[in-house]
Amino acid sequence: MSVQFANQAPELTLAEQARLVAALREPACYPHPADGVQGLETHISHVLLAGDYAYKIKKPLDLGFLDFATLDKRRYYCAEELRLNRRLAPDLYLGVVPIGGSVDAPRMGVEPAIEYAVKMRRFGQEGLFDGMLARGELGPGHIDELAALIADFHVSLPAATPDSPFGTPENIIAPARQNIDQLQALFTRPEQRARLEAVRIVTESAYTGLEPILAARRRAGWVRECHGDLHLGNIALVDGHITVFDCIEFNPNLRWIDVMSEVAFLIMDLVARNQTPLAFRFLDAYLAHSGDYAGVTVLRFYLAYRAMVRAKVSGIRAHQPAVKRAEKASALRDCLRYLKLAEVFFRPALPALIVNHGLSGSGKTTFSQSALETLGAVRIRSDVERKRLHDLPAAARTGSGVERDLYSRAITRATYDRLAELAGKIVAAGFPVIVDATFIARWQRDQFRTLAHALGVPFIIIDYRADAATLRQRVQARERLGTDASEANLAVLERQFETREPLGADERPWVFRFDARRNHDAPGLRRTWQRLAQRIRQPALIE
Repeated sequence: MSVQFANQAPELTLAEQARLVAALREPACYPHPADGVQGLETHISHVLLAGDYAYKIKKPLDLGFLDFATLDKRRYYCAEELRLNRRLAPDLYLGVVPIGGSVDAPRMGVEPAIEYAVKMRRFGQEGLFDGMLARGELGPGHIDELAALIADFHVSLPAATPDSPFGTPENIIAPARQNIDQLQALFTRPEQRARLEAVRIVTESAYTGLEPILAARRRAGWVRECHGDLHLGNIALVDGHITVFDCIEFNPNLRWIDVMSEVAFLIMDLVARNQTPLAFRFLDAYLAHSGDYAGVTVLRFYLAYRAMVRAKVSGIRAHQPAVKRAEKASALRDCLRYLKLAEVFFRPALPALIVNHGLSGSGKTTFSQSALETLGAVRIRSDVERKRLHDLPAAARTGSGVERDLYSRAITRATYDRLAELAGKIVAAGFPVIVDATFIARWQRDQFRTLAHALGVPFIIIDYRADAATLRQRVQARERLGTDASEANLAVLERQFETREPLGADERPWVFRFDARRNHDAPGLRRTWQRLAQRIRQPALIE
């Protein structure tokens, strides 16, 4: 978006701009009602809350990673902020306005401009996701809606061109190294430096292994012009709609990134707030929408990188002279906490290959939602991937007959092969995987047991058990809703009764039985899946 204004006045210094902002606390400076103007300040901007609007003014700074030193640059980046944020928050970002008059007697919206501001619509701070989470108001529905929003957003974005510098392996590792170097200059205690050095070593090792994969993802188009700063503090519920705002406008290298780096920021933020179940719920929903399961290969690297960004920011805050002692101590604790989190992300949990087994209506998808959140697992669904193989959305209704069309034996075989391919990549990335399909044929279970053996990871069959009447009732109810990816109806269920191959005696060592006939409360489900986690740790499960 191009913003044109008249000739401009001489440059303002930081002190002069501070006087300007102070003068703008006067309601008469605005062309609309603005009683009780409030001012907020960050390290790179001033924000004035005036009536129904907020005005964001960029400070005349050159910090290396951003350059707002001249009025022309501030005008340009105001326009960029408007362009970029209108992608996800069109109702909040209203325009770029000139500030005219003089430093001590300014007028908003008047030319010639001595400064510029981004004009935004104000919204209630009670809708911010970080606050909602702290108050216990952020629920699974919000996470699912956000995941779909971000997945659709990423799909809509342009990919980095081959001749651009964005998203190259060199540009990915450079800021990761910079985070460590900057913390190295701040740490004085030997134990802190030792922990940081451990992170440096594992970062370099991970990068060496991932470098060709990072390059391949760029070639495949996964480096796109993202939001760049996707954390809970930049997401809000506004007028009942999830709105993502305040993207990175000042440095294209920080927003032209692998989409999985963007996803990692929110996941890291949730994990750091002790919300791992919500983190993996978001990941599950995002991957189901985007299909980017291959991105899981680089996820741990980006999770650690995002944690180190937060560690660096907190570390810098802890060493700023103007910060009070109590705040410095708190910032240092945060810094060390994020440093430890980065170490944890680089240390994968015990991966496992878990398959759901049960007829249609047995609750495999419903109950495995809780399983993946408890185990920190990645789930892949046959109903979704079968349609993705044919470029169909998950909710598409194909009208396929029993064992015909999209549900023919050949396509079913291709679907299970695709699930096996994805499961192998997820396990290799250090995550447990839950494969959500019926697995009622012996060849299907044998295929994945053989895969688990080849990968050297535990194999589990979750056997979802329910009586025929319950299954028929659930299948009919799901068919009436018509919102699930599954197209199994009563005819399909009856065919499953006829053709299923029960679990054999030789399969019992890998079976984890689940009573799917009754409703389970959330605490009970968590205890069930925690028992499964203990089971996975048994060496006997690895052939």
